[in-house]
Amino acid sequence: MSEALNQLLDILKLEKIDTNLYRGVTPKTTSKRVFGGQVFAQAMRAAQDTVESERIVHSQHAYFLRPGDPSVPILYVVDDIRDGGSFTTRRVVASQRGKAIFSTSLSFQILESGLSHQSDMPECPGPEDLPDDSQSWDKIREQLDPTAKVRPPKYGPRLLPIQMRSVEPIDYINPVARKAEQFVWIKTAGELPAEQDSGLHNAILAYASDFSLMSTALMPHEVSIMNPKLQPASLDHAIWFHDNFRADEWLLYHMDSLRSSRSRGLSRGTFYSRDGRLVASTIQEGLMRLRDS
Repeated sequence: MSEALNQLLDILKLEKIDTNLYRGVTPKTTSKRVFGGQVFAQAMRAAQDTVESERIVHSQHAYFLRPGDPSVPILYVVDDIRDGGSFTTRRVVASQRGKAIFSTSLSFQILESGLSHQSDMPECPGPEDLPDDSQSWDKIREQLDPTAKVRPPKYGPRLLPIQMRSVEPIDYINPVARKAEQFVWIKTAGELPAEQDSGLHNAILAYASDFSLMSTALMPHEVSIMNPKLQPASLDHAIWFHDNFRADEWLLYHMDSLRSSRSRGLSRGTFYSRDGRLVASTIQEGLMRLRDS
């Protein structure tokens, strides 16, 4: 297991301060804001701790309200909205310095059998022969600054706990207009203990689901996430879990963008296991504001 993955597992172990009150921390980073996927996943872990283990999260819907400060711990307050016969609902508000930075609602369900169908898994090359995206980020850093190897990476540091292998990598330095669609294979950078509960795998996938969605919405516009005139931010994010999976086994993350307008882009994603099961779906709207200077 990589050091970065161990670090991710550590930040997903929240400190329980009181009943329904938790504290989370952010690993050291050069970024000036907390990665949205981290807050999303930490809030899920806080809510999971208040729910009976046989009830599994099946959906989470969230709004990002303010940029998080990486140097300040995040407080998570869980509200016990409802415990029904088969469904449980929780609301979580994350705050720093007395102000809410994030709000989310989650629904949990006892596992049931029932009607089942799904869309087919798209055909694309498997992950074995594809280069890791971290190699692409290394090349980008070398092109931008030859001394980057001896300094903290400026771009792409959060890829480290998650392996990502893009079928058709984006050229972030010289972007060209492309169809708003991506295929990326993902899994954790190391094996997880066999006895880990499904809730941890769900939280890790929730963390990873915040990668690349906004980049997908930018693809038709010859603009990359590295454009200095771009003011990017996640506005809201949702995820649904449909079936069991392991986050340390390859999953195909298929993303596309339906629309961008009014400085916002809407993107969606689906996760498929190697045996073709659609195990989770996600959708996000992001701010894609281009400033004049």
